[in-house]
Amino acid sequence: MPKLKTKSGAKKRFKITATGLVKAGVAGKRHRLISHNGKYIRQNRGTKTMSGPDATKIKTYMPYA
Repeated sequence: MPKLKTKSGAKKRFKITATGLVKAGVAGKRHRLISHNGKYIRQNRGTKTMSGPDATKIKTYMPYA
């Protein structure tokens, strides 16, 4: 069997934790932040873990992660 290719867009955007969860950066924090309140900006700092169905889809994109 040939090796499977990793989707290059997925390897730039997601990381797999040691317990198998998928970490991703939070959307909506690049521009137009003046229209959001401070609570929104604070809560969207850092990274979040993806939900179960999304995580299984992402793991198919990264077969060797």
